[in-house]
Amino acid sequence: MDWFVKAFIRASLIWLSLGVTLGVAMAAHPAWTIYRTAHLHMLVLGFVTMMIYGVAYHVVPRFAGAPLFSRTAPGWHCIISNVGLAVMCVGFAMRALGRPEGNLVLAAGGTLSAAGAYTFAFVLWRTLGVHAAKTSATVPLQRPVPGRGPSGQ
Repeated sequence: MDWFVKAFIRASLIWLSLGVTLGVAMAAHPAWTIYRTAHLHMLVLGFVTMMIYGVAYHVVPRFAGAPLFSRTAPGWHCIISNVGLAVMCVGFAMRALGRPEGNLVLAAGGTLSAAGAYTFAFVLWRTLGVHAAKTSATVPLQRPVPGRGPSGQ
């Protein structure tokens, strides 16, 4: 498994823990429900989306029968998306507290998160598209197991 796949899955588990912790804190202290937007983004963009990114980077090339279009872009994607989400959560908290600079912080984090999502879309599009068409004839869909027949038995 590639390092960036593990990084996305680990990040998703960290975001799950942070989101659940904030959810419990909001339940214990109802005044903290002003942070519910950060809580939502921790769980949806943090847990769900990071898990999807990691699993997709692992599975899609195997389904396409072609190598991933880029092996450096997913690493940058992981960094950009996680930093962007962290900055977004700080921006949501600042805005909830009435700090006017929270909007600027939120916009910066949102821009980074969007850049990560666009990177993901580009890499997978190219993996499934032209890149896959050029390499699918040379990349076997299944690797034969040594010592076994073509049926795997």
